[in-house]
Amino acid sequence: MTDELDRLSGLKAPAASTDARARALALSLQAFDEAEKNSATPQGSQNGWRQSSIINRIWSPIMNKKFLAGSALATLLVVPAAAFLTFELTRGGLPVATPDVEIASGELQTAKDKDATAAKEDVRQQQTAAGTEKKVEAKPEPKSEAVEDALRAEPVVREDDSTKSSSNAGEQKTAVADQKTADSEGRAGPQTAETEAAVAADEAVEPAASVDAQQNEMAEIDTTVPMKSLTRSRQVEMFAGQPSPAILPNEAFLQQDDDRDRFSAAETNPVKSVLTDPVSTFSADVDTASYSFVRKALLGGQLPDKDSVRVEEMINYFPYDWAGPASDAEPFKATVTLLPTPWNANTRLMHVGIKGYDVVQAAQPRANLVFLIDVSGSMDEPEKLPLLKGAFRLLVEKLKPEDTVSIVTYAGNAGTVLTPTKVSDKAKILSAIDTLEPGGSTAGAQGIEAAYALAQSAFVKDGVNRVMLATDGDFNVGPSSDDELKTMIEAKRKSGIFLSVLGFGRGNYNDALMQTLAQNGNGTAAYIDTLAEAQKSLVEEAGSSLFPIAKDVKFQVEFNPAQIAEYRLIGYETRALKREDFNNDKVDAGDIGSGHRVTAIYEVTPKGSPAVLNDALRYETAKGPVTETATPAGAGELAFLKIRYKKPDSDTSTLITTPVTEANAVANLDAASTDVRFSVAVAAFGQKLRGTDAVSNYAYGSILGLATGARGEDAYGYRSEFLNLVRLAKGLSGE
Repeated sequence: MTDELDRLSGLKAPAASTDARARALALSLQAFDEAEKNSATPQGSQNGWRQSSIINRIWSPIMNKKFLAGSALATLLVVPAAAFLTFELTRGGLPVATPDVEIASGELQTAKDKDATAAKEDVRQQQTAAGTEKKVEAKPEPKSEAVEDALRAEPVVREDDSTKSSSNAGEQKTAVADQKTADSEGRAGPQTAETEAAVAADEAVEPAASVDAQQNEMAEIDTTVPMKSLTRSRQVEMFAGQPSPAILPNEAFLQQDDDRDRFSAAETNPVKSVLTDPVSTFSADVDTASYSFVRKALLGGQLPDKDSVRVEEMINYFPYDWAGPASDAEPFKATVTLLPTPWNANTRLMHVGIKGYDVVQAAQPRANLVFLIDVSGSMDEPEKLPLLKGAFRLLVEKLKPEDTVSIVTYAGNAGTVLTPTKVSDKAKILSAIDTLEPGGSTAGAQGIEAAYALAQSAFVKDGVNRVMLATDGDFNVGPSSDDELKTMIEAKRKSGIFLSVLGFGRGNYNDALMQTLAQNGNGTAAYIDTLAEAQKSLVEEAGSSLFPIAKDVKFQVEFNPAQIAEYRLIGYETRALKREDFNNDKVDAGDIGSGHRVTAIYEVTPKGSPAVLNDALRYETAKGPVTETATPAGAGELAFLKIRYKKPDSDTSTLITTPVTEANAVANLDAASTDVRFSVAVAAFGQKLRGTDAVSNYAYGSILGLATGARGEDAYGYRSEFLNLVRLAKGLSGE
């Protein structure tokens, strides 16, 4: 019997659960209590009672010591492991099981079955030794649920003179605890149905109890009480750690939805009939924010939000070697190429590449820059404020000694961190950047006002005066509507101070607002997701982003209905203009910086092609003579390209025109230049990510093949990176 009790008291709990350990210990205590009960004389004589008391006094210290040592060791091993496992599960967003049902249910059941069998065998041996023929009454076999099994394993509760059962549920629970205390002192008494029912009700409710109820129950355990004075059941509760700290309801670990980025929803440009709508007008766009955001999404293992994909920004992200103008007398030169459409054999692409005049470094005007930096609480993330600091440090290194830098921050209230300082005092500027710390709400409008005031105080005539806003776009204090901020920026740009926007981070990025501010501030919008992107946007392309050569640049293409039946502009949905806006100098449009490139692509359907989508008009013959009539200058033209722009210091626009004829065509796709083919691959990729019907049958593998064959020289690795993004999208899409 001694060996058997030692085996039961030292029983190890399954490592999967603290509750399993508690159940196993409870079983060993039950076996010992049953042994004491059945060691009494058949008639309940005084000699049997004294014998039982003596046995209890001898064995209790021994069992307590073994219990303490075994339980402490098990606690040191099991509880930290369970807590670590739960932490890893919740950190990965995995569900956490509820106790007694989900965790190690198979192991718990096996342990209980073995212990119950051993306990019954021990009882039989004790009955034989005492010379009694009394049989142990077996309770009805419960169902196999974990809760009912746990009830079957609980020690029998006895009642003494000092403790009576109560009809109140709370009093019953107290009575049960008292009975367990009496049990440990070796007292015996008849079992009441009320007390047994209280135990069953109390234990049945326990697995489904709320976190608050479990915490209150733990609070009842007084850790200052000497361990020897506690009942064995109470010791089990303490060392088993009820409730288990690793088990909480699944709702406690629900991840906060961080996908609160905001984008402007724009319908993809439709196919238009040349007969009814022969003119296409749009504003130049040299922003690149969309490509960076798409890249971050794909590298993060998910396809990007369709509204975040602006195809023209993806195309214009890459440097292309379009032919540029010879002098600044005409700041642009257009290169037009007609080529077959890779995704539709019955249409053609009209590819337009424009290069701006490149102002040499020595000729660049002085710059007066104000860094308007968001230091609100939302910027307290590694990919936000710390990355922002690194980006501006790179920009400072690019500036000339006579340029001026100021720093304004906003978080709750706007404040000036650095008054206008020459870049020659670089250490002072870099020190001011390093001291920036996040905290507070986002009073973005106040910050913009303060930044413009500071830029005005250091205004450089015939120079570059620009506010550079760096933020995640979470304007939540003050005038925060897009319309209010748009009106503010429109008024400020008339003073000759422009606005550029640098976006950081994800989760609450307001791309829609960033685009609104940049477009109305005569500036550009970039999304900085890595320090390498900061190097590209602020250092390698500093001339195009900081030093404009033209403002309010607009494009207009008129298609010849005698040659072209339909057309579709790829991208530029958010840059569309009305036909009459083209000649209206009061209408704002995009700006182009030194050496910058702008690329636009149309998919056109030749007249008579089976790809024509619009039915012929019933009365089209009445318009026939008009469509066939062409001036000698327009004979053989497919389209006519017009570009209108203003010089940075002028309010009057200038017009540049370029006719498009078959002389601009190439016989096949391979005959097109490397840059043309690569930009077409990027256009196909952007449309694919947006879910455009025109490229639905053009697989990612085909895009990858086209781009791979047109990678060409790739000094900075941008094109190789693009190939990797196509591979990622292919895998994520399941193609």
